[in-house]
Amino acid sequence: MSNHHGGKILADRLATHGVDRVFSVPGESFLAALDGLYEHDIQNIVCRQEGGAAMMAEAHGKMTGAPGVLFVTRGPGATNASAGLHIAMHDATPLVCFVGQVPLKHRDRDVFQEVNYRAVFGSLVKWVAEVERTDRLAEYVDRAFAIATSGRPGPVVIALPEDVLSAEAKAPATGIIGAKPESGLSDAHIGRISETLRTAERPMIIAGGSLWSAEAAEKAAELAKRLDAPIAVTFRRQDYIDNDHPNYAGDLGVGMNPKLGTRLSQADAILLLGAELNDITTKDFTLLDPATAPEIIQIAPDPGMPNKVYPTALSLVCDPRDALSPLLERLPEEPDTDRGAIEARADYEAWQTPQETPGAVKLEEVICWLRDHAGPDAILTNGAGNYAAFLHRYYRFRRFGTQLAPTSGSMGYGLPAAVSAKLQHPDRPVICLAGDGCLQMTLQELSTARQYGADIIVIVANNGRYGTIRMHQEREYPGRVSGTDLFNPDYAALAAAYGGTGHTVTETAQFAAAFETARSGGLHVIDLRLDPQMLSTTMSL
Repeated sequence: MSNHHGGKILADRLATHGVDRVFSVPGESFLAALDGLYEHDIQNIVCRQEGGAAMMAEAHGKMTGAPGVLFVTRGPGATNASAGLHIAMHDATPLVCFVGQVPLKHRDRDVFQEVNYRAVFGSLVKWVAEVERTDRLAEYVDRAFAIATSGRPGPVVIALPEDVLSAEAKAPATGIIGAKPESGLSDAHIGRISETLRTAERPMIIAGGSLWSAEAAEKAAELAKRLDAPIAVTFRRQDYIDNDHPNYAGDLGVGMNPKLGTRLSQADAILLLGAELNDITTKDFTLLDPATAPEIIQIAPDPGMPNKVYPTALSLVCDPRDALSPLLERLPEEPDTDRGAIEARADYEAWQTPQETPGAVKLEEVICWLRDHAGPDAILTNGAGNYAAFLHRYYRFRRFGTQLAPTSGSMGYGLPAAVSAKLQHPDRPVICLAGDGCLQMTLQELSTARQYGADIIVIVANNGRYGTIRMHQEREYPGRVSGTDLFNPDYAALAAAYGGTGHTVTETAQFAAAFETARSGGLHVIDLRLDPQMLSTTMSL
């Protein structure tokens, strides 16, 4: 593909979206866009003032149902246009407004006509963004059109820094635009989905999002079985499928199985049940190429979820749980061909074979012991840190509702979540796994646990440092340790101070006895003294 300046890429993408008319008041901040329009049969209606231009674009959107397109210059041009944008927001009219912006190299210097558009238009339109990379222009245009027309339609503002717009980048593949989200779930939709999955050679089902249930877990697993398709889950949604099920292939999360990532990249059809193909699922968008992405079917409750990066062939706005029974009715009880489930399962089980880490206490062995002895109804909680990767890799969640973990990557979550879980489910074991840095962020909630009789088991992965940051530090600045070491209290003594029981584990073999004692009741803190050389499941100093 040849290189084009941003204005040409922008105009080409508008043409791909079927735009045949735009409204504008010209400005020096988007000359490259005007140049891009020069080679297209897109009529440019040159207006006298931006407010009038915005109202014309709004009327166009109101009449056609397609987004009206507006170009205005920075500062007074953008603020003049706000009257028309306000109308579009209140009237639920699709509109995409492109605003020239000061060069990126001068942003935040209060240069001539500079405006923070995110702040100015944040509450006035559906979405406002500023493009900072020329090679992502087409992506922003696609998302702007999707948001403007999905759900309750409305206006979107895209700021175009002058130097980003005039810079050159590789022209994106043309004609690849995600399907517009469709409301509901018709027989035709179910027929298309089942046909796509049955005719695919390498389909994959991915479950995620927040709308799920134990019944959905069973039906999704049965769907995978009938297709002989591997089923995976997104980051920290591992309890969405019984991990013992023969079609379960693992989680597409932080520290994912490389073979599962490869399987995703080679899939020829992907069914997303509430899940998203985001940076974590796709390993920073490296596992799938938007230009050559497979047939993607997304079922999600929010019309704004699809089409952010990867174009969907079909996008349905509904509860993903509602699609499972109709799909099962369309499929035979036994798979009609081999679609890779057995191989995917073998890769998952091989990935669960412990990879030894340094030290007398092996966190991988502790997690494997928990996997085999904690019980299927045990609720496990955690926050953020490399210690959690051991849980993700080696534990098996058998029932829905047994994993409480933040997909945001927030530290300190595990202990408060465990207290809440125990209060909600007093008859079930609740286990908090926390790193020493993670635990100390909310350590005071041990007091809350004791006050309200939340008899939880806290397992501390204690290596005396912020392990995740240290790992990155060693990779980027090896040997230059700064700001990542931690001082730790005596956790066993601290547990006693709170009226609980503490256990200090200095050898792996000591853990089982400590846990069995903790299982009998009361507040327990088990301090795993890990080798500080250990950084992750695969890395050490």
